[in-house]
Amino acid sequence: MLLEAYLDLKYLLNRGYRKKGALEFVANHYRLTGKERHLLARCVFPDSWIEEVRGKLLKPGDLRGLELAVDGFNVLITTESLIEGRAVLCEDGLLRDLKYQGKYRVSGRTGQVVETVLKGLAELRVGRAVFFYGKNVPKSGLVKKLTLEKMAELGLNGEVVLVRSPDFKLKSFENVATADVGIISKVSGVFDVPLYLSGKVGKPVDFRELISTS
Repeated sequence: MLLEAYLDLKYLLNRGYRKKGALEFVANHYRLTGKERHLLARCVFPDSWIEEVRGKLLKPGDLRGLELAVDGFNVLITTESLIEGRAVLCEDGLLRDLKYQGKYRVSGRTGQVVETVLKGLAELRVGRAVFFYGKNVPKSGLVKKLTLEKMAELGLNGEVVLVRSPDFKLKSFENVATADVGIISKVSGVFDVPLYLSGKVGKPVDFRELISTS
């Protein structure tokens, strides 16, 4: 049933229908669960979008000496999900989380997640990393402090900024680490940090496997 719902949604998206309306129609028709709706919302895209993302994706070797803006909480949530075995590889080739949590929640694992992300960027020889965190997220100041401390420890050049709207700031950069559709549509280059880390900290679930086995 989920596979049929996917095929119908895919058809509508490729015909130019907006995702929100198309998803609601298909999900109601097949009486999908909340989790199934969320999966399709996160991972299904028209072919035109898949091609657009493919043309923007940066390879690990491209990052050496490059300035990279980082969608801080987006990257942390997905990396944490990867460690927990709850990250999914979507149709456009990017990793996304399957959580419903919305804003990032600081936990005992936050330090490990921050360190994992920063070690990956240092390994990639990023020239300068600029992290943007939403200032309205609880304990964002603590996350900023953890990030700055680990950057100094690793010798990673860059800065960490708390802002009201990270999306607005990120769109002004050429190359961004994010899986956010709205940001990707406005920038030239995209790098998926959690996907790069997947060879080290956890294996993502492939979206195609989820729909074919449901």
